[in-house]
Amino acid sequence: MTTRDRFAESFRPERAAGLLLVVALHAAALWGLWQHRLLPAPQDALTLFVNFITPPAPEKQAEPRRPPPPKPKPVEKPQPRQIVAATPVVAPTDYVAPPAPSPRPMPTPVIEAPPMPLPAGPVALSAELAVACPQRAAPAYPARSRRLGEEGVVVLHVELTESGAIANARIRSSSGFARLDEAALGAVKTWRCTPATRNGQPVRATALQPFNFVLQES
Repeated sequence: MTTRDRFAESFRPERAAGLLLVVALHAAALWGLWQHRLLPAPQDALTLFVNFITPPAPEKQAEPRRPPPPKPKPVEKPQPRQIVAATPVVAPTDYVAPPAPSPRPMPTPVIEAPPMPLPAGPVALSAELAVACPQRAAPAYPARSRRLGEEGVVVLHVELTESGAIANARIRSSSGFARLDEAALGAVKTWRCTPATRNGQPVRATALQPFNFVLQES
């Protein structure tokens, strides 16, 4: 079937009558509206311009102000409290007399011992030391002094201990010859004597002892 045949088949008289009826009805409706001024005349028509109104920008909400952090309260130092002892109120009927103090014992008198007497100095013997020395030896005559003919008298000052030993000896008077003086000192230091006493107690003592060096003819 060709296109012309299809158009001729679709364009039938009954369809054309229907279309004409519809067009006539629309024309009558438009004429009625124009008669009653429901449709504006072309010259009365106004051009409408549509302006799009930009909506206002949303207002920024102000950020809520944060309150400043609370300042720390100063720590109050506790004030020292004075503790006052309350004196109890004693009624006259409740008063009790304190007990009488017990008698204090009498202090025992302290008897001080008499001070010990300070030791006195050594006892000076009146006689020669040889008298109080049972164990004694005579000094040896130096051989060189014999050859040289040296003679003289030596006087010694001797100190005794409480036990009778010779504590010290020194030359009180020299013979004039050193060899004779040394011989006398060496001999007296070997002596043992009887200790001197004072009030029955042995004490130190001092004495003089002479030595006479004399050459004898053979």
